[in-house]
Amino acid sequence: MSKTLELLAKRRSQYALGRNVSLSNDEIEALIKEAIRLSPSSFNSQSARAVILFGERSEKAWALIADVLRACLPAEQFAGTEAKLKSFAAGVGTVLFYEDQDTIKGLQENYPLYAEAFPGFSLHSAGMAQIAVWTALAEEGIGGSLQHYSPIADEPFAKEFNIPASWKLQAQLPFGSNEAGFQEKSFIADEGRFVTLGK
Repeated sequence: MSKTLELLAKRRSQYALGRNVSLSNDEIEALIKEAIRLSPSSFNSQSARAVILFGERSEKAWALIADVLRACLPAEQFAGTEAKLKSFAAGVGTVLFYEDQDTIKGLQENYPLYAEAFPGFSLHSAGMAQIAVWTALAEEGIGGSLQHYSPIADEPFAKEFNIPASWKLQAQLPFGSNEAGFQEKSFIADEGRFVTLGK
């Protein structure tokens, strides 16, 4: 198996996070930044943005989401959700992934033939940055899971973390030590997923 496929196989969703990691916060920050720098983007637009939170700042992000959900969910439904949010806060940190809408608008203005496609291209870039960071962390033995609490987290995060108005939240990646094993991953049948022609 190729090294790339080995790394992708190692990247799994981890919900039992802890703080027993061997890398320093500075090393983790550098790893995340480099993974995003090396991620491809349409027209080399480099539209991906990230807010990297550690410690109390990461805990605050999940507390903000909990506050929003507590106000809009029935108490019995929120209890299960709260436990999940606490598991995310128990890790070392969280990456907030954004896409810069000003960059996308600039591309639309400069390349009008593709104007309608650029928002979709932006999502491709966002996904590639997310998988790059997640896989790089997994290679270092750091677990995580990709979460999507937009749009409910957009405004609280913008206020708390002073997020530029042009940045649009795409996903959140809580990360930390792997405090539990991983479930076996299942796959749908190739026949319903792939088409190969001309071989």
